[in-house]
Amino acid sequence: MKQKLHPAWIVAAITFFTLFATAGFRSAPSVLILPLEEDLGWRRDVISAAVAINVLLYGLTAPFAAALMERFTVRKVVMAALFTVGTGALGTIWMTKSWHFMLLWGVVVGVGTGSMALVFAATVANRWFVKRRGLVVGILTAAAASGQLVFLPGLSKLAIDPGWRASSLVIALGAYLMVPLIFFFFKESPQSINTTPYGAESDWVPPVLNKGSAAKNAIDSLKAAVKVRNFWYLTGSFFVCGLSTSGLIGTHFIPAAHDHGMVTVTAASLLALIGVFDVIGTIFSGVLTDRIDPRKLLFFYYFLRGLSLFLLPSILFSTLHPSTLVFIIFYGLDWVATVPPTVLLCRQVLGPDKGAVIYGWVFAAHQIGGSIAALGAALLRVKFGDYATAFYITGLLCVVTSYFVLQMNWVKEDK
Repeated sequence: MKQKLHPAWIVAAITFFTLFATAGFRSAPSVLILPLEEDLGWRRDVISAAVAINVLLYGLTAPFAAALMERFTVRKVVMAALFTVGTGALGTIWMTKSWHFMLLWGVVVGVGTGSMALVFAATVANRWFVKRRGLVVGILTAAAASGQLVFLPGLSKLAIDPGWRASSLVIALGAYLMVPLIFFFFKESPQSINTTPYGAESDWVPPVLNKGSAAKNAIDSLKAAVKVRNFWYLTGSFFVCGLSTSGLIGTHFIPAAHDHGMVTVTAASLLALIGVFDVIGTIFSGVLTDRIDPRKLLFFYYFLRGLSLFLLPSILFSTLHPSTLVFIIFYGLDWVATVPPTVLLCRQVLGPDKGAVIYGWVFAAHQIGGSIAALGAALLRVKFGDYATAFYITGLLCVVTSYFVLQMNWVKEDK
């Protein structure tokens, strides 16, 4: 008799498409920097400041979003977040001052996207899966990359012709259209439909969700976590992860390539190509996380990422070159491969029931790093005339991080 598809996989698919769409919203800043410079005359560091606010709030919202999902349900939080993103993006169409961009894109869209982010993925994986959890985290994390694959070149073309306002309009419509999908088809938890998580034993007991104040739950978890050494290693390593991905490459790869004479749409396509290989790398990382010591995986990810950043300033060319494509392929495979092993290690800081909230705080560190890189790289570019210094500093931090991730404690969980 053919086995029925477990509903956990349906929930995972809906989550994938939601994160897929959100990736389009997150990829927009990198294609807006140059059009805003040319159309409104804003300096690159001013525009990057708004992006830095967005990246920062994207991360700082995450731990509270995880707690809100326990308090008010995942479904309600994600719908509210999508509506917030749509409203913020739509508002940018009428902006005329740089502070408008900081408020709408920096604050409103930052809070909206942060209320979903990868905490959404971690929550779904933790609630719906006992077996294949690492694989699922890898697949859901890869949704962000595949979203870039589809949206980034298109948003780049729209930003050039008819203009950046068209990109904002597409983002707003996309966010609004995702709300009905969540409302009608997303299921909150296994027990809400009288089933058990995928791979659960017959004696499985659902965890007790904390229905108290979301802010208090998040803060209490943080107070307890800071006493655990692993938490500091995880926050430090993910800080560097954000610095080297969304903050530096995600925000400044297109402007850096443009500085070397590369056409903007070509640079956007290369950044999207990173997304193609990120899908492969992140899913493969999820498979490896189910089988290999996650600390060893993180060591290789950070060490090799650091080496590639040292090489980047010498391989950015005005035309495509084999060495540029090698960097794109490698960096794509390594882009967010760090997420599955990090999520697994977060479960052991205060126990599995606090795993999503702890990951929320660790993810906040990721975005703080990204925020610093988004603004810091722009300031270094203004001071020195190129991005080489930013690439070298970040590469060194990645190599140093590769040593510290091996110092974490880890006990393999029984499946």
